[in-house]
Amino acid sequence: MYEFEYQKPGSVADAVKALGDPDAKALAGGMTFIPVLKQRLAKPSAVVDLAGLGLTGIRREGDAIVIGAMTTHREVANSAEVARAIPALVYLASHIGDRQVRYRGTIGGSLANNDPSACYPAAVLALGATIKTTKRSIKAADYFQGMFTTALEPDELITEVSFPIPEKAAYEKFPNPASRYAMVGVFVARTAQGVRVAVTGAGTDGVFRHTAMEAALGKSFSADAIKDVTTPESTMSSDIHASAAYRAHLVGVMARRAVAACG
Repeated sequence: MYEFEYQKPGSVADAVKALGDPDAKALAGGMTFIPVLKQRLAKPSAVVDLAGLGLTGIRREGDAIVIGAMTTHREVANSAEVARAIPALVYLASHIGDRQVRYRGTIGGSLANNDPSACYPAAVLALGATIKTTKRSIKAADYFQGMFTTALEPDELITEVSFPIPEKAAYEKFPNPASRYAMVGVFVARTAQGVRVAVTGAGTDGVFRHTAMEAALGKSFSADAIKDVTTPESTMSSDIHASAAYRAHLVGVMARRAVAACG
């Protein structure tokens, strides 16, 4: 690690002020940030710890589930409130990484980092969630702007995420056997406004909506309805773990499994 100053603000306002330094970085669960520091891939002037600022908790507000930004994956996975309203979110959270990651990693940290293989971005995009920050509310469609890129400003913190409750939803992923990141993950949601399909772990620009599958499922919500819907290889990433062609194939497999899991 490079040398940096550790700051433990006493309030959200103090944290935002500390992050006014362009070289300061926020610390949530640290599941990605700490390894980056250890590998000397980042050289922040200060690390601002967001723990203890009251950004945790899960509650239902009308037709939505609201989750605090510092709520851990384990807390989401074990939440009876989430299980009643959006069981697909419980499934998603319970399959992130390993036990150590789920005990420390947070939903806000995952969304702020926007790793192209992270699971939560698919849920946010498919459910049409709203990311609430210290400055504003950002719609899912406007939030994700490419790999590791979001609409967040440097001194803007996620405070909570509001998920509209769908009629049906399911998430299926093909995990990397070592990291358990999604090589391909597909979240399918059927709502009063229509069907939304979001794909993570596969696209060259990160998470994306599969509009062709959405159109097919809008006509007939069944796995058979999308069996012939293809995904262009040119839009898929390729690496040592999977080729673009393999990922394109997996998108179809995971999408059909997700639709079937909706029941």
